[in-house]
Amino acid sequence: MNPDNQSPITMWQRFSSTIKAVIIGALILVLLIPSLLVQDLINERQNRNNEVLDEISSQWSGSQLINGPVLVIPYRSYEKYVDTSKQVNVRETIGKLYILPENLNYKADTKSRKLHRGIFYAAVYDADVYVSGDFGKIDLTGMQIASTQLLPERAYLLFGLSDTKGLKALPNISLNGNTTIAKPAFNDTLFENNMQAGINATELLQKPGKFNYTLQIKGSNELRFLPLGKSTTAQITGNWSSPSFDGFVVPDQRKVDTSGFTSKWHTLNLGQTFPQQWVNTDNLFANEQKVNEAAFGVKLLIPVDDYQKTMRSSKYAILIILLTFVALFLTEIITRTPIHTFNYLLVGAAMVVFYILLLSFAEQVGFNISYAIAAAATVGLISWFIASLLKNRKVAGLLTFILSVFYLFVFVIIQLEDLALLVGSVTLFIIIAVLMYFSRKINWDNQ
Repeated sequence: MNPDNQSPITMWQRFSSTIKAVIIGALILVLLIPSLLVQDLINERQNRNNEVLDEISSQWSGSQLINGPVLVIPYRSYEKYVDTSKQVNVRETIGKLYILPENLNYKADTKSRKLHRGIFYAAVYDADVYVSGDFGKIDLTGMQIASTQLLPERAYLLFGLSDTKGLKALPNISLNGNTTIAKPAFNDTLFENNMQAGINATELLQKPGKFNYTLQIKGSNELRFLPLGKSTTAQITGNWSSPSFDGFVVPDQRKVDTSGFTSKWHTLNLGQTFPQQWVNTDNLFANEQKVNEAAFGVKLLIPVDDYQKTMRSSKYAILIILLTFVALFLTEIITRTPIHTFNYLLVGAAMVVFYILLLSFAEQVGFNISYAIAAAATVGLISWFIASLLKNRKVAGLLTFILSVFYLFVFVIIQLEDLALLVGSVTLFIIIAVLMYFSRKINWDNQ
C-alpha cells in the first residue's frame, strides 16, 4: 500500500501519541496560571501575618534598643561678637561635654510569651535590665576645655530607649551612691527617646565614678543593646526556645534548649565606632544605619518561615505536575489504556489544590505536619482516581509510589539549606535517566 494514500484516520492513529503529548504539554502550561495564583495567595497571607505582628507590637511595645548611659557635663565658654554699634563684646555660652563609660555592663532577664490575634501571634516579653558600669576620671586632654569651665554640679546622665511606651516605671539612677529618679528629656536629641537623671559629677574630677540602674521594660520580637563603653559586656537570659542572636558581634557564650536560652557578649569599642568623648554634637547617634550596625542582642523568632517553606514548595508545582503527567502518559502507552485529557486536568487540579491545603493547615499546625496531611490526602485522592480509571491495582500502586517519591523529594529539598541545589540536581538527573530507560522501547507511531 502506498503511504501517500493512507487515510486521515490511519494518519491520526499513527501520530496520536505525539498529539496526546503535545496536548498534555499545553495542559501543563495552562496549570501554570493557578500555580501562580497560589503563590499570590501565600504572599497575601504572609503580608497579613506581618501586618498583625506590627499591630500587636505597636499596641504592646515595639522592639527595644537600649542606649547609654552618656555623662553630660555643661561648661562655660566665651566668644567675641560685634554688636550693632560695631563694638566688640564678649558673651558667655553654655556648651555640653559628652563622655561615654569606661566599662558598661548589661544584664537582662526576659519573660516571653505569645500574644495572639486570631491565628496569628507575636512574641512579646517583659524584661528587667540591670545596667551598671563606671566613668573614668574626667580627662580634658585635647578637648580645649579647662576644668574651671566645667559645671559638674549641673551634670546629668542621659540614656535612650527605642520605645518608651514599654517603660513600666521610672528608674532610680545611682552614681557614686547618690540616687535620683530619671525623667524624660525633651531638650536633648542625642537618642531617639531620651531619659535623663541629674547628678553631681564633681567627684569625677578627682576619681572614677560607678553607676547602676534597673530598667523594667516590655517589648516585642527583639531586645538589643548599643555598646557604648570602652569595654561592654552583656548577658541575656530568657524562656524563649527559638532565639536568634543578631548584631555586629556574636555571643561569646550561648546555650539554647527547650526551657530557654542564655547568651553572653563582650566587645571593645576603643573609639572605633563612637568617640569616647566629644562636645556639643547632639546628633552623634542620629545615623540609624550606623547604630543598627553597632547594636547586638537577641531576636525572638516566630515560625514565619512556614510561609517561606510553603512558597518554596509551590515553586516546584509545575515540576511535580510535569513528572506526574509524564508517568501517567508512559503508563497509558505501555498498558495501552487510554486516559482522557480531562482526567489529566483533574489530576493537575488536585496537585494545585495540594498547596492550598498545605498553606491553610500550616497556619494552624506548622509546616511539617501540614505537608504530611496535604501530601497524604492528595496522593490518596489521585491514587483512588487512577485505580478506578485503569482498573489495574498494580499499576495504580506503582503510580502511587512514584507520586509519593515526588512529594518526599520536594519535602527533603525544602528542609535542606546548603545541599538543596546539589541534592535537587542529582535527583532530577536520576529521574530523567529513569524516564529515558522506560521510554526507549515505546513505539511513538503506534506501529
